[in-house]
Amino acid sequence: MSTAAVVTWNYHLAARTAPVPMYDTILVPTDGSDHARRAAEHGAYLAELFDASVHLLAAVDVNAASGPFSAGGVDDEFVARLEAKAESAVDATASGMGSVEPVRREVVTGRPSDVILDYVADHDVDVVAMGTHGRSGLKRVLTGSVAEHVLRRSPVPVLSVRATEDTQVDDGYDDVLIPTDGSEAAAPAVDHGVAVARRANARVHAVSVVNLGDVTTGSEMGIPQGVLDRLEASAAEAAESVADVARETGLEAVTATPTGYPGHELLAYVEDAGIDVVAMGTHGHTGLDRVVLGSTAERLVRRSTAPVLTVRSRQRDE
Repeated sequence: MSTAAVVTWNYHLAARTAPVPMYDTILVPTDGSDHARRAAEHGAYLAELFDASVHLLAAVDVNAASGPFSAGGVDDEFVARLEAKAESAVDATASGMGSVEPVRREVVTGRPSDVILDYVADHDVDVVAMGTHGRSGLKRVLTGSVAEHVLRRSPVPVLSVRATEDTQVDDGYDDVLIPTDGSEAAAPAVDHGVAVARRANARVHAVSVVNLGDVTTGSEMGIPQGVLDRLEASAAEAAESVADVARETGLEAVTATPTGYPGHELLAYVEDAGIDVVAMGTHGHTGLDRVVLGSTAERLVRRSTAPVLTVRSRQRDE
């Protein structure tokens, strides 16, 4: 049995006894933007699926708002205006959540990413649903780096949502994509993806990309057939392992093993298969503070036409 086979087989055994993820408390941070409101719609949908409570949170970042030329401090009137703006953002976001009424509405002063992460820890939050700007121009990603920071450090899953036509909740989730490379980092997202799919009665798409980045050549043409066969077999086994977990819960599951570069192939699959949500693992931050599944998770969060639920693996450096 190959090393990859041992990894997927061991995970499959563990999945049979692992507790089913439950979302009791869903946090929706908001700044009043279209992206935050769209994320709130998905947060409300998850709340309906799991019979969970929703907390709406806005941060008042006085330091960022006052700028670098406020050494003398800011007056109470200025802070009051910021707080009123945050309250309006919370109200506007709540109005788009349909029948789900937030059980808590909080406005907290502080750096937004810190406020969010502290709230997660203090209120036993199970999942965060937050908006991202995706990419703008050539370089900028995510809402003022807030989503990026939360994604890298959140101890709970984060559902990242961009406000596009394709990210509307509509009739819910019919198709859930769970990418896997057979690694330990990919495994935790399987339980979450299957749990969401089960609640939504959705079809699971288990996809493992035959990664050309794992070999020196950039094309199948230069890969020895024996090497390609092993890569394809490993990918097929990883995908089937995930599909088996879904099928054991009574869900329909399909597999695919496209060949190419994971980020590109998964983005194409999201569009071609009409995926409603992606559930995938990340390594969280490393010594270089990188979000990785070979940067694939980061790429999907930036560009996916479907919301992306990222689930961190346990950190060895924490």
